[in-house]
Amino acid sequence: MRIAILSDIHANLPALEAVLEDLKSQKPDAIYCLGDLVGYNVWPNQVIALIREHRIATIAGNHDLKVQLPTAPNAACSTEVSNEYAYKLIGDSERNYLQTLPRHIILEFKLKDITLKLAMVHGSLRSVNEYLIEELPEEYLEEMLQTNGVDILCCGHSHIPYHRVLFSQTNAEKTPRHIINAGSIGKPKDGDPRACYTILNLGLQEGSADSDYIKTDFIRVKYDIEKAAKAIEIAWVPPGAILTVLSGPPYVVSEPGACALAYPPIKASTSIIINILGKFFIVLLF
Repeated sequence: MRIAILSDIHANLPALEAVLEDLKSQKPDAIYCLGDLVGYNVWPNQVIALIREHRIATIAGNHDLKVQLPTAPNAACSTEVSNEYAYKLIGDSERNYLQTLPRHIILEFKLKDITLKLAMVHGSLRSVNEYLIEELPEEYLEEMLQTNGVDILCCGHSHIPYHRVLFSQTNAEKTPRHIINAGSIGKPKDGDPRACYTILNLGLQEGSADSDYIKTDFIRVKYDIEKAAKAIEIAWVPPGAILTVLSGPPYVVSEPGACALAYPPIKASTSIIINILGKFFIVLLF
Protein backbone atom coordinates (compact mmCIF):
# COMPACT_ATOMS: atom_id res chain seq x y z
CA MET A 1 0.00 0.00 0.00
CA ARG A 2 1.23 3.47 -0.89
CA ILE A 3 0.27 6.32 1.43
CA ALA A 4 1.03 9.98 0.71
CA ILE A 5 1.67 12.15 3.77
CA LEU A 6 1.45 15.94 3.39
CA SER A 7 2.19 18.48 6.12
CA ASP A 8 2.72 22.16 6.92
CA ILE A 9 1.26 23.75 3.81
CA HIS A 10 0.94 27.15 5.51
CA ALA A 11 -1.47 28.71 3.00
CA ASN A 12 1.08 28.32 0.19
CA LEU A 13 -1.28 27.66 -2.71
CA PRO A 14 1.32 27.45 -5.53
CA ALA A 15 3.21 24.78 -3.56
CA LEU A 16 0.08 22.73 -2.81
CA GLU A 17 -1.11 22.91 -6.43
CA ALA A 18 2.28 21.63 -7.62
CA VAL A 19 2.20 18.76 -5.10
CA LEU A 20 -1.35 17.74 -6.06
CA GLU A 21 -0.28 17.70 -9.71
CA ASP A 22 2.72 15.53 -8.82
CA LEU A 23 0.49 13.12 -6.89
CA LYS A 24 -1.35 12.32 -10.12
CA SER A 25 1.75 10.48 -11.33
CA GLN A 26 2.53 8.94 -7.92
CA LYS A 27 -0.97 7.39 -7.70
CA PRO A 28 -1.02 6.74 -3.91
CA ASP A 29 -3.77 4.58 -2.43
CA ALA A 30 -4.51 7.18 0.24
CA ILE A 31 -3.55 10.76 1.10
CA TYR A 32 -3.36 12.28 4.58
CA CYS A 33 -2.37 15.72 5.84
CA LEU A 34 -0.72 16.38 9.21
CA GLY A 35 -2.03 19.92 9.63
CA ASP A 36 -0.92 23.55 9.55
CA LEU A 37 -2.99 24.41 6.53
CA VAL A 38 -2.83 28.11 7.43
CA GLY A 39 -0.37 30.71 8.67
CA TYR A 40 2.35 32.82 7.01
CA ASN A 41 0.97 32.96 3.46
CA VAL A 42 -2.10 34.58 1.89
CA TRP A 43 -4.12 31.68 0.46
CA PRO A 44 -5.62 29.92 3.52
CA ASN A 45 -9.13 29.69 2.06
CA GLN A 46 -7.98 28.31 -1.28
CA VAL A 47 -5.71 25.76 0.41
CA ILE A 48 -8.55 24.58 2.64
CA ALA A 49 -10.86 24.38 -0.38
CA LEU A 50 -8.37 22.19 -2.28
CA ILE A 51 -7.83 19.89 0.70
CA ARG A 52 -11.59 19.42 1.03
CA GLU A 53 -12.13 19.09 -2.71
CA HIS A 54 -9.61 16.23 -2.84
CA ARG A 55 -11.12 14.68 0.32
CA ILE A 56 -7.77 14.56 2.08
CA ALA A 57 -8.14 13.42 5.69
CA THR A 58 -6.48 16.11 7.82
CA ILE A 59 -5.56 16.69 11.46
CA ALA A 60 -5.12 20.01 13.24
CA GLY A 61 -1.73 21.68 13.46
CA ASN A 62 -0.72 24.34 15.97
CA HIS A 63 -1.37 27.13 13.45
CA ASP A 64 -4.82 25.74 12.67
CA LEU A 65 -5.60 25.87 16.40
CA LYS A 66 -4.71 29.59 16.51
CA VAL A 67 -7.85 30.42 14.59
CA GLN A 68 -10.15 32.61 16.67
CA LEU A 69 -13.18 34.82 16.02
CA PRO A 70 -12.80 37.08 12.96
CA THR A 71 -11.42 40.57 13.44
CA ALA A 72 -13.98 43.33 12.87
CA PRO A 73 -13.94 44.50 9.21
CA ASN A 74 -13.13 48.11 10.16
CA ALA A 75 -10.46 47.24 12.73
CA ALA A 76 -7.30 49.31 12.55
CA CYS A 77 -4.30 47.66 10.96
CA SER A 78 -1.33 46.96 13.17
CA THR A 79 1.98 48.49 12.14
CA GLU A 80 4.02 45.93 14.07
CA VAL A 81 6.01 43.19 12.39
CA SER A 82 3.63 40.25 12.68
CA ASN A 83 2.24 37.22 10.92
CA GLU A 84 -1.26 37.93 12.25
CA TYR A 85 -2.35 39.14 8.80
CA ALA A 86 -2.36 35.49 7.74
CA TYR A 87 -5.19 34.71 10.15
CA LYS A 88 -7.28 37.74 9.18
CA LEU A 89 -7.60 36.25 5.70
CA ILE A 90 -9.45 33.14 6.88
CA GLY A 91 -13.19 33.05 6.10
CA ASP A 92 -15.90 32.04 8.55
CA SER A 93 -16.68 28.65 7.00
CA GLU A 94 -12.97 27.88 6.78
CA ARG A 95 -12.56 28.76 10.47
CA ASN A 96 -15.36 26.37 11.34
CA TYR A 97 -13.65 23.62 9.34
CA LEU A 98 -10.31 24.16 11.12
CA GLN A 99 -11.97 24.08 14.53
CA THR A 100 -13.44 20.64 13.86
CA LEU A 101 -10.24 18.92 12.72
CA PRO A 102 -9.19 15.88 14.80
CA ARG A 103 -5.95 15.93 16.79
CA HIS A 104 -4.62 12.61 15.47
CA ILE A 105 -5.41 9.70 13.15
CA ILE A 106 -4.71 6.06 14.07
CA LEU A 107 -4.52 3.24 11.49
CA GLU A 108 -3.94 -0.47 12.07
CA PHE A 109 -2.47 -2.86 9.51
CA LYS A 110 -2.07 -6.63 9.44
CA LEU A 111 0.91 -7.88 7.45
CA LYS A 112 1.11 -11.69 7.66
CA ASP A 113 1.43 -12.25 11.41
CA ILE A 114 2.52 -8.67 12.14
CA THR A 115 0.04 -6.14 13.49
CA LEU A 116 1.16 -2.57 12.95
CA LYS A 117 -0.27 0.56 14.56
CA LEU A 118 0.39 3.78 12.63
CA ALA A 119 -0.27 7.13 14.32
CA MET A 120 -0.42 10.47 12.55
CA VAL A 121 0.16 13.60 14.64
CA HIS A 122 1.26 17.15 13.99
CA GLY A 123 3.84 17.62 16.74
CA SER A 124 4.05 14.47 18.84
CA LEU A 125 1.89 11.96 20.69
CA ARG A 126 2.11 14.27 23.70
CA SER A 127 1.61 17.75 22.28
CA VAL A 128 0.75 19.48 19.01
CA ASN A 129 3.60 21.91 19.74
CA GLU A 130 6.36 19.40 20.51
CA TYR A 131 9.21 19.17 18.01
CA LEU A 132 10.30 15.59 17.41
CA ILE A 133 13.66 16.46 15.91
CA GLU A 134 15.78 13.62 14.60
CA GLU A 135 18.50 14.13 17.24
CA LEU A 136 16.29 13.42 20.28
CA PRO A 137 17.55 10.60 22.58
CA GLU A 138 16.44 7.15 21.47
CA GLU A 139 15.24 6.27 24.98
CA TYR A 140 12.85 9.23 25.03
CA LEU A 141 11.36 8.40 21.64
CA GLU A 142 11.16 4.67 22.32
CA GLU A 143 9.32 5.24 25.59
CA MET A 144 6.78 7.49 23.88
CA LEU A 145 6.03 5.00 21.12
CA GLN A 146 5.99 1.97 23.40
CA THR A 147 3.68 3.62 25.94
CA ASN A 148 1.16 4.36 23.19
CA GLY A 149 1.63 1.04 21.41
CA VAL A 150 2.68 2.78 18.19
CA ASP A 151 4.89 1.10 15.60
CA ILE A 152 4.97 3.91 13.03
CA LEU A 153 4.67 7.58 13.96
CA CYS A 154 4.21 10.16 11.21
CA CYS A 155 4.68 13.77 12.29
CA GLY A 156 5.33 17.26 10.96
CA HIS A 157 5.82 20.61 12.72
CA SER A 158 9.63 20.86 12.42
CA HIS A 159 9.48 21.12 8.59
CA ILE A 160 12.56 18.89 8.32
CA PRO A 161 12.00 15.43 6.76
CA TYR A 162 13.62 12.31 8.16
CA HIS A 163 12.99 8.61 8.77
CA ARG A 164 14.44 7.21 11.98
CA VAL A 165 14.29 3.54 12.97
CA LEU A 166 14.26 2.58 16.67
CA PHE A 167 14.78 -0.94 18.02
CA SER A 168 12.91 -1.80 21.20
CA GLN A 169 15.23 -2.99 23.94
CA THR A 170 12.34 -4.61 25.83
CA ASN A 171 11.53 -7.03 23.03
CA ALA A 172 13.79 -10.05 22.56
CA GLU A 173 13.29 -9.81 18.81
CA LYS A 174 14.09 -6.07 18.85
CA THR A 175 10.94 -5.08 16.96
CA PRO A 176 11.67 -1.93 14.96
CA ARG A 177 9.59 1.20 15.41
CA HIS A 178 9.63 4.11 13.00
CA ILE A 179 9.40 7.89 13.30
CA ILE A 180 8.85 9.70 10.02
CA ASN A 181 8.72 13.46 9.60
CA ALA A 182 6.92 14.28 6.37
CA GLY A 183 8.68 17.64 5.85
CA SER A 184 6.83 20.75 4.72
CA ILE A 185 5.01 21.65 1.53
CA GLY A 186 4.80 25.39 2.07
CA LYS A 187 7.75 26.32 4.29
CA PRO A 188 10.69 23.86 4.13
CA LYS A 189 13.47 24.38 6.66
CA ASP A 190 16.08 21.90 5.44
CA GLY A 191 17.74 24.23 2.94
CA ASP A 192 15.81 22.91 -0.07
CA PRO A 193 13.12 25.43 -1.12
CA ARG A 194 11.10 22.87 -3.08
CA ALA A 195 7.86 21.56 -1.61
CA CYS A 196 8.31 18.29 0.28
CA TYR A 197 5.92 15.43 0.99
CA THR A 198 6.32 11.74 1.82
CA ILE A 199 5.26 8.45 0.27
CA LEU A 200 5.06 5.44 2.61
CA ASN A 201 5.26 2.01 1.01
CA LEU A 202 3.80 -0.60 3.36
CA GLY A 203 4.09 -4.32 2.69
CA LEU A 204 6.34 -7.37 2.93
CA GLN A 205 8.34 -8.33 -0.14
CA GLU A 206 9.05 -11.97 -1.00
CA GLY A 207 12.20 -13.10 0.83
CA SER A 208 12.53 -9.90 2.85
CA ALA A 209 12.85 -9.73 6.64
CA ASP A 210 9.74 -8.97 8.66
CA SER A 211 11.39 -5.73 9.81
CA ASP A 212 11.47 -4.50 6.19
CA TYR A 213 7.76 -3.69 6.10
CA ILE A 214 8.09 0.02 5.35
CA LYS A 215 9.95 2.11 2.80
CA THR A 216 9.93 5.91 2.79
CA ASP A 217 10.37 8.23 -0.18
CA PHE A 218 10.69 11.98 0.33
CA ILE A 219 9.36 13.69 -2.79
CA ARG A 220 10.55 17.19 -3.73
CA VAL A 221 8.47 19.31 -6.09
CA LYS A 222 9.38 22.58 -7.78
CA TYR A 223 6.82 25.39 -7.72
CA ASP A 224 6.58 29.14 -8.35
CA ILE A 225 8.39 30.41 -5.23
CA GLU A 226 8.52 34.00 -6.48
CA LYS A 227 4.73 34.09 -6.76
CA ALA A 228 4.38 32.99 -3.14
CA ALA A 229 6.99 35.49 -1.94
CA LYS A 230 5.42 38.36 -3.86
CA ALA A 231 2.00 37.58 -2.39
CA ILE A 232 3.40 37.92 1.13
CA GLU A 233 5.08 41.21 0.24
CA ILE A 234 1.77 42.59 -1.02
CA ALA A 235 0.05 41.59 2.21
CA TRP A 236 0.57 43.62 5.38
CA VAL A 237 4.27 43.42 6.17
CA PRO A 238 6.08 46.63 7.25
CA PRO A 239 9.07 47.81 5.16
CA GLY A 240 12.34 46.19 6.16
CA ALA A 241 10.76 43.07 7.64
CA ILE A 242 12.67 39.91 6.78
CA LEU A 243 10.41 37.07 5.74
CA THR A 244 11.52 33.58 6.63
CA VAL A 245 8.46 32.02 5.05
CA LEU A 246 10.45 30.42 2.29
CA SER A 247 13.62 28.38 2.51
CA GLY A 248 16.80 29.87 1.13
CA PRO A 249 17.95 33.53 1.26
CA PRO A 250 15.72 35.83 3.39
CA TYR A 251 13.09 37.67 1.38
CA VAL A 252 13.34 41.37 2.36
CA VAL A 253 10.33 43.64 1.95
CA SER A 254 11.54 46.88 0.37
CA GLU A 255 8.25 48.68 -0.20
CA PRO A 256 5.43 49.71 2.16
CA GLY A 257 3.03 46.87 2.79
CA ALA A 258 -0.74 46.81 3.00
CA CYS A 259 -3.21 45.54 5.53
CA ALA A 260 -4.68 42.29 4.20
CA LEU A 261 -8.23 42.43 5.50
CA ALA A 262 -10.05 39.79 3.51
CA TYR A 263 -13.71 40.57 4.17
CA PRO A 264 -15.55 39.04 2.49
CA PRO A 265 -13.25 35.96 2.44
CA ILE A 266 -11.01 35.57 -0.60
CA LYS A 267 -12.40 33.09 -3.11
CA ALA A 268 -10.47 33.59 -6.37
CA SER A 269 -7.29 31.53 -6.48
CA THR A 270 -5.39 34.18 -8.46
CA SER A 271 -6.21 37.32 -6.51
CA ILE A 272 -6.09 38.88 -3.07
CA ILE A 273 -7.81 41.96 -1.68
CA ILE A 274 -5.56 44.53 -0.03
CA ASN A 275 -6.03 47.89 1.67
CA ILE A 276 -3.52 50.61 0.84
CA LEU A 277 -4.01 53.97 2.54
CA GLY A 278 -7.68 53.21 3.07
CA LYS A 279 -8.35 52.21 -0.55
CA PHE A 280 -9.14 48.63 -1.54
CA PHE A 281 -7.55 47.01 -4.54
CA ILE A 282 -7.78 43.54 -6.11
CA VAL A 283 -4.31 42.32 -6.98
CA LEU A 284 -4.05 39.60 -9.60
CA LEU A 285 -1.21 37.13 -9.09
CA PHE A 286 -0.21 35.30 -12.25
